[in-house]
Amino acid sequence: MFSFGKKEEPGLVEVSNQRRPSNVEAMNQQHRKSVSNKGLTGASALTVKQSIFPITLVTILFFLWGFAYGLLDVLNAKFQNSLGITAAKSGGLQGAYFGAYLIGPPTYSGWIVRKFGYRWTFIAGLCIYGVGALMFWPSAVYRSFGGFCGSLFIVGSGLSTLETSANPFIATCGPPRLSELRLEISQSFQAIGSVMAPLLASRVFFKETDPTDLSSVQWTYLGIAAFVFLLAVVFLFAPLPEVTDADMALQAEQCSGLTGYVEKPLKKQYKLFFGVAAQFCYVGAQVGVAAQFIKYAVESAGISDAAGSDRYAIGQGLFAIGRFAAAGLMMFMKPRWVLLAFMTGVMIFICCSMGIKGEGGVAMLSLVLFFESCVFPTIFTLSIRGLGRHTKRGSSWIVASVSGGALFPSLTGLVADHKGYHIAMCVPLIGFTVAFAFPIYLNTLCAQELDGFRETKIGYYDEDGLAIGDIQHEERRASLVHEEKGISPLEKEVAY
Repeated sequence: MFSFGKKEEPGLVEVSNQRRPSNVEAMNQQHRKSVSNKGLTGASALTVKQSIFPITLVTILFFLWGFAYGLLDVLNAKFQNSLGITAAKSGGLQGAYFGAYLIGPPTYSGWIVRKFGYRWTFIAGLCIYGVGALMFWPSAVYRSFGGFCGSLFIVGSGLSTLETSANPFIATCGPPRLSELRLEISQSFQAIGSVMAPLLASRVFFKETDPTDLSSVQWTYLGIAAFVFLLAVVFLFAPLPEVTDADMALQAEQCSGLTGYVEKPLKKQYKLFFGVAAQFCYVGAQVGVAAQFIKYAVESAGISDAAGSDRYAIGQGLFAIGRFAAAGLMMFMKPRWVLLAFMTGVMIFICCSMGIKGEGGVAMLSLVLFFESCVFPTIFTLSIRGLGRHTKRGSSWIVASVSGGALFPSLTGLVADHKGYHIAMCVPLIGFTVAFAFPIYLNTLCAQELDGFRETKIGYYDEDGLAIGDIQHEERRASLVHEEKGISPLEKEVAY
């Protein structure tokens, strides 16, 4: 298991013996259609200015993923009404969607990103997503629940492929000290997509005229397919720097004085394994809450499904606000502290939602969504810190852990069918409890390593206008040392 994908990773000697390109060369080679994962590109020291455009372009994918995820939760309630299925059976939608994450990232998605680079992984993911969206048409015509599950499996395969590339790309494209902040901001737009989806679903796509009519599903996903295929063409020609595992190995070595980094085989990356387990349980719990939110609101406050959808939109709005709030906090606080604080909030309010009924219960569950906001991207970035040449393979494992969303919704729905939706929140509570242990572990045993990456100035400009960590900066320092007979001048670091 640990050796799968190992041959696409560079060896340490292989990295050290290569010529080191500059970050300028990395930007000049953005139109290359593929790149060797074992080769240095110069992208290990990209500056904020150099990374703005590619990160903005990839952030569009996060919005797309959020929109699909938000639409999924409304589809769940729609199918329960239109096809007369139970809450447990409707969890099959989540099972199909998130089950694809268990298969793709560790196998074909992870192989594509290591073999051909981020660009082709983006394109492959978009094309798979588009095919899945087109499959909704015949599924709606035949009113086949199995067909919808199959379509969502294909959509999930496409989106898992996108996540296998998008999350590590955002985390590694730019100064390493800003990794958590970059992914938090990009994922904030995913949250905006999640807010827009239920609003458009209740007001436009699935506006209730005939409760059994599924024709609106056909046209909704046909439009999504057209947009996705167009976006794939954009990524084919867009300028994107490639960050390889060789670049990450070099960056990890450069930070070792601050982080205490020591090269280890993947099987000894214990922080990664704990992160995978925490992410699996967290995502499962998050999806379990989201999948049953509308029905919970109906049971708790005695409102209609349409009103429940509006409450869910408010909850998703709080989720989006929470992402931006967490990003703001990360500018002043250590990400490991922010993760611990937000997970504490999740634990408090999920317990409150089990005991409080009426609109108060809905409010408690909405606050759970607020504090969930930063958990996924922060677990992701903190888990891959210090992986070096294992970064892409480790990232694939973290994305695969999203498959937890295939397990928890059905279990939550099963309990809801027998005990009600309030008691059913005990299932997400179990998942959140496991995830809560991860920030405690980080703050007690991994503080030095994580804080070291936050303190590094790689990707920032020095007083001569050269990017720290770039080959041009190091050659300049070596030249000065030689000229002054071994005495290095005081370097004043200026953040850009």
